[in-house]
Amino acid sequence: MKKIGVTANIRKPHTPAVLERLAAAAGEMGAELVCCDDTAQSLPSIRKISRHRMVAEIELFMALGGDGTVLRAISILNGCDVPILGVNLGSLGFMTTVTEDKLEHALRCVQEGKCGISERTLAVCSLSGSKKEYIALNDVAIGWGRSSRVVTLNVRADGEEVSSYVCDGIVVSTPTGSTGHSLSSGGPIIHPEVRAFVLSPICPHTLSNRPLVIPDTCVIEVEVLAASKTLLLTMDGQEQLEVSKGDVIQIARSPHSAKLVRLPDYNYYSLLRHKLHWRGSTV
Repeated sequence: MKKIGVTANIRKPHTPAVLERLAAAAGEMGAELVCCDDTAQSLPSIRKISRHRMVAEIELFMALGGDGTVLRAISILNGCDVPILGVNLGSLGFMTTVTEDKLEHALRCVQEGKCGISERTLAVCSLSGSKKEYIALNDVAIGWGRSSRVVTLNVRADGEEVSSYVCDGIVVSTPTGSTGHSLSSGGPIIHPEVRAFVLSPICPHTLSNRPLVIPDTCVIEVEVLAASKTLLLTMDGQEQLEVSKGDVIQIARSPHSAKLVRLPDYNYYSLLRHKLHWRGSTV
């Protein structure tokens, strides 16, 4: 590798020390570190370049922080075909599965071709009246706002009526995001290799409303039928737009995917047991 992109959570007090270690390890490999954001504040020796140039030139994008830092990396890449290596600067994450003590080991594994790639579904979201598209690795969420009053959201899949939900909002999740907001809304855990979306209503006003798993080949439309407040449309918590009555949000599977680097000993089920504190028989 000749060039490695980096984005880091500079609010972590030990981020500068970890970045220094990364710079030393990259130097031994003959690779240059570059960034396009405020990561340069924690490592003055790193070269800051434009986002477009960085995305076009790097062979690996490293996200140092937590899962939120990986989501920021996804937003920066915006669908570009660059593998992401997440290094957690705290506890083990769902996406940042490399702990900081294994930083150098992870880089060597990448250099020696010993790592695997987990391809993750990306959702693409657009708002009626706008040509701009937004990428999400985890989920697209509609709801909340400055009032506790309920809203009515009408959902269609490939033009077919699904339901009208009287609720606080709705989460449209990818398999990767099924362990996030969707899970806290009562949605199922979906293995990352399953091709599906999960529709999880938030606090629906009827007990018959349950999360729904549908094929990710469907184009989902969520129309705001009734709302006495301005709602928030968020993509992975990175982008945020205001929506109101009459707006239609369209969500579909992106033709691009996120490529998350995995070490040789990575095990998805072990990660679930650890993060969700599953307990059971040891027999």
